[in-house]
Amino acid sequence: MLAAMVCFLLAVCSVPAHAQTPSTLAVEVTNASEPVLCAEKDNVTLNFTSRDVRRFRIEAAHPAYIGTLQRDSFEADWTGCTAKGDPTPGPPQPPKRKTIYEDIDMWVVGLTFPTFWRPAAATVRIGDRVEKGLHLLQVWMIRPMGGEEVLVLYPQDGYWRLRPRAPAGMAPTAFGSSFLVGPVEVDQRPIVRIREIAFDPKARSFKLDFERGGSATVRMTAVDQNRHTLEVAFDKPVEGRPFAALRSMYVTDFNNDVARIAVRESGAKGWREEGIMAFKRATATDTWAGRVSPSRHNTSSPDMVFSTFADGKEPVQPARK
Repeated sequence: MLAAMVCFLLAVCSVPAHAQTPSTLAVEVTNASEPVLCAEKDNVTLNFTSRDVRRFRIEAAHPAYIGTLQRDSFEADWTGCTAKGDPTPGPPQPPKRKTIYEDIDMWVVGLTFPTFWRPAAATVRIGDRVEKGLHLLQVWMIRPMGGEEVLVLYPQDGYWRLRPRAPAGMAPTAFGSSFLVGPVEVDQRPIVRIREIAFDPKARSFKLDFERGGSATVRMTAVDQNRHTLEVAFDKPVEGRPFAALRSMYVTDFNNDVARIAVRESGAKGWREEGIMAFKRATATDTWAGRVSPSRHNTSSPDMVFSTFADGKEPVQPARK
């Protein structure tokens, strides 16, 4: 069942389904997830590690069941959030909001919250405009009769969320799993320390300068009603720690943001598929993490695919099926 869903995802959403080439790398994928009862706590962590990777691709693709949904769920679920350290709902306090870039097709909004769990040290730069103290960046794109938020980035801890455009006739879908790009470390939770973010709206590209040294470019290369694709390029490999991580939530098979994982291991004749909490590790050229049946939590949120790992300056061009 899952294999069929993965094949559907690869074919429809143009996720790479390629034979391994000399310039395609297999990376270490390890699972640091822990069980929880609280649906609002990120307990799923997949770490991606390689001393050679300088380029790779991240895609968010609608789940295979998206066309069957009759009801979507965005509501927070605080059931079971009673353990020490669990998040709790706070009083609604609107953030300060400002539009920091706008053109006819896209605009970027910065938000500052009344409180945030980390100091606001990272700077955001768009052209000659420099913003300090922002806790959240939102990238919006035009849609009929309004706009649609397709990407968010938290500058102060390095968390990203991504989603494709909504299918025709459907309201914007939910965000779900998060991911980190850059030298990942743990400070209460996995984070990436970013010194400065520079956004080039014409190229739709983010330049990240990391506090630990080095930089990365994250470019929005495709945003449509099937998928949202980012191409990531490092100036040098990330050594001694993960270069990326997926963060998500799993409580049960019916209450999660990610329930299954499929990995394409180096030299394997097929995909290896497991439940997200049972998975331990793999050396893989492609990793898919998502769902094959609807969850009551963020029901429409996208599956995530990490692929096309390469060590060269030019991206790998996979053969399409």
